[in-house]
Amino acid sequence: MTQELDLDSVIRQRIRALRQSNGWSLDSLAKRAGLSVSTLSRIETGNRRIALDQLVPIAKSLGTTLDELVAPADGKGVIIGPEPIAVPGMTMWKLSDDDAVNGVVVTKIRFDPEQHIAPTEARVHPGKEWFTVLSGEIQLTLGDRVFHVRSGQAAQFDTMTPHVIRAIGGVAEVLSMMDSAGTRAHHDDGRES
Repeated sequence: MTQELDLDSVIRQRIRALRQSNGWSLDSLAKRAGLSVSTLSRIETGNRRIALDQLVPIAKSLGTTLDELVAPADGKGVIIGPEPIAVPGMTMWKLSDDDAVNGVVVTKIRFDPEQHIAPTEARVHPGKEWFTVLSGEIQLTLGDRVFHVRSGQAAQFDTMTPHVIRAIGGVAEVLSMMDSAGTRAHHDDGRES
């Protein structure tokens, strides 16, 4: 029973927060959802039991899904304890879970050129990639072009372009974001891009 009450409270808070973040009054959301202002007010304040037939139009009006609106706030997945995945010259820490927003996966990568033989061929795979250099310097080869990305700079590219990413001048660390296709290509075989 306590868990139900807690979830009920979370749903009410989400409705109010989403309404307010849109800059809408109770009247404005009530009109969009096809409810009376008093019903919506009582839902938000906890003076009325929430019914499924009310939640569906409220969620739709707020630009969210019913699943997102009623998802338990259990704290699971809030803190991620990444396990390092090491291959010669590179260590990766996956910083997002499998439910990442829009399938985008965030990974911290540490390149150590002294522990790795430089790649001999560029890779191509479906996907998009973005990274920012946290420390050191990265050499990004895209087709016939070579870019030097230094600490504090970022790069983004379509991974269908033949590419190689490596550290130059010492150890370098990057924070990388890849879509699901790029993530599979990088993490499934453990090779550097």
